Amino acid sequence: MTKTKTIDQKGTFLVPPSYQKSSKFSTIFDDKKSVSYAGLALVDEMAKKLNLIDRADSTIHLTDTAGAPNPGAKIMTLIESFVTGGNYIDDANTLRSGSTEKLVCHHVMAPSTLGTFLRSFGLGNVLQLQKLNFEMLNNAWNMGLGPGDKDITVDIDSTICEVYGKQKEGANYGYTKVLGLHPLIATIAESGEIILARNRRGSAHTSRGADFFVSEVINRIRKAGATGNITLRADSGFDNQYVKGVCKDKGVNYSITAKLTGPVKKAIELIKDEDFVNIDYTDNGIASVGETTYGEANQRLIVRRTKITGEQAQLFTGYQYHAFVTDLQDDKVKLDAFHRDHAIVELNIKDLKENVGLSHMPSYKFAANSAWLLIATIAYNMMIWINKAGNNTKITAKTFRKKFINIAGRITKKARKLILHLPYRWTYEIQWIRTLNAIYGLKFVT
Repeated sequence: MTKTKTIDQKGTFLVPPSYQKSSKFSTIFDDKKSVSYAGLALVDEMAKKLNLIDRADSTIHLTDTAGAPNPGAKIMTLIESFVTGGNYIDDANTLRSGSTEKLVCHHVMAPSTLGTFLRSFGLGNVLQLQKLNFEMLNNAWNMGLGPGDKDITVDIDSTICEVYGKQKEGANYGYTKVLGLHPLIATIAESGEIILARNRRGSAHTSRGADFFVSEVINRIRKAGATGNITLRADSGFDNQYVKGVCKDKGVNYSITAKLTGPVKKAIELIKDEDFVNIDYTDNGIASVGETTYGEANQRLIVRRTKITGEQAQLFTGYQYHAFVTDLQDDKVKLDAFHRDHAIVELNIKDLKENVGLSHMPSYKFAANSAWLLIATIAYNMMIWINKAGNNTKITAKTFRKKFINIAGRITKKARKLILHLPYRWTYEIQWIRTLNAIYGLKFVT
């Protein structure tokens, strides 16, 4: 058997090609022109339009550290790893197979180099990465991929990113009794884009730093060019005067789940039965919506009560109450349905964890894990922008990967020009070509 040369960043060595036989055909891993993830061509073109690598190189300054050189290429390698389904640093190795490196606009970095890069981050560098995150959002929106003058809804929530070693910086047990980190995440309900993500210690209370977080989220949205009305939705962990105060100061409406404290329960008891309006519910239950005012500021308190009927009624006697405070001026039934749609943020977070690298935190360093979180959010947003550019329906990261990224390809050269060959009769060929042409047509941002 002949030997082939495999080249990595550290040199050249000789290895035998992998070889298998079956009853139908023989298999050999020797095609240097093949590409496993041909859909990365879309990611590469979007990165060029966003000017991502140049902006990263000029924004991220890891001075006097081993990971300092070429931050743009390293961030792009991690983004492409996330987009192709990578959950670990080592998964970036799949990008170094075949002719994948010819498909992208940078040198694909080795996993060991990426690990050194992440560990070189300090908290100040994390702020630089936050700045880069905003610049990408701003560039995308200025190319027509933002909400423009449309009304938008911002959902904020916290989540536990579970870890399995107490030696990880910031790893602690919180209210869920799960060891992990506890980041805050803000998304736009209509598109799923992540406006801001901030890592925190695992023991941090849900509302810790929430007022400053909300203020920065709103500032980012306005600076990026959105001019429509903004409504903030949140659960009871963010029910405090500081978050509401920020919303009022910024001219933003809010809809926040109320904590069922004593005063809130007393206010609910004052609502008469005839003032509740029945709404659709499950076959084995009934539900209705009422409203009242609450507190010295006479906040509008909308209450949904539910009751189990049928065989299980004896297990849950009486009504269960779910209340939220809002300054929106609309019908209480419509506002109740609108507030319950806040649950969509859980789907976005689930998508991040299951499909874009947040199933774990890879480093023992808090700042490195914060960088991992922020780079994952850039990758997530880029998938949304690519999909939106092609005027495709909203889909999850998993479906996006299936339709647009996980395509086998082969790169050849003709007349000194690279040609990417894709499978004949690919199911999503029309959408793929339309999306690529749409990205080509976006106005370049410098």
